[in-house]
Amino acid sequence: MSATDLIEWSDEFSVGIQEIDEQHKVLVGLLNQLHKAIREHHGRATSREILGRLAEYTRTHFLLEESLMRLTHYPGLEIHKQQHQDLMHQVEALQHKVDTENVAISFELLHFLRNWLVQHINDSDKRFGAHFRKAGLAPYANWSKDVEKTMKKKKWWWKFW
Repeated sequence: MSATDLIEWSDEFSVGIQEIDEQHKVLVGLLNQLHKAIREHHGRATSREILGRLAEYTRTHFLLEESLMRLTHYPGLEIHKQQHQDLMHQVEALQHKVDTENVAISFELLHFLRNWLVQHINDSDKRFGAHFRKAGLAPYANWSKDVEKTMKKKKWWWKFW
């Protein structure tokens, strides 16, 4: 963890499903990038660009989680999905304010996003992880060796994420 990090990934955040955990690590990384940009006064445009990437990646991540929940008949899907929608509405409202009202992204917002992510992982996502294992899907929670090897290679198209 560097001095500019807002949050450090810890295995304590693991929900036991590798793809979800890997995506959570990306979200943590994007939050840290945004924190660094604000701390180092990189400017509104840079912070807004990172916030946009964070919002887009979050949407993608939420779609994966909700898809896995539908496939496993997770009884908490609707509540979980509503939590996702509520956060995205708040982020979209912030993006609108930054774009139209010249509002700066604040440390208060960063701490809100950090706390939301940590609480959501430790509560809602871990509950789904337990459901996933209880449904007998634990053998599918981790990537195969081939997938692991492929995912560790940097791809040309990753620059768009």
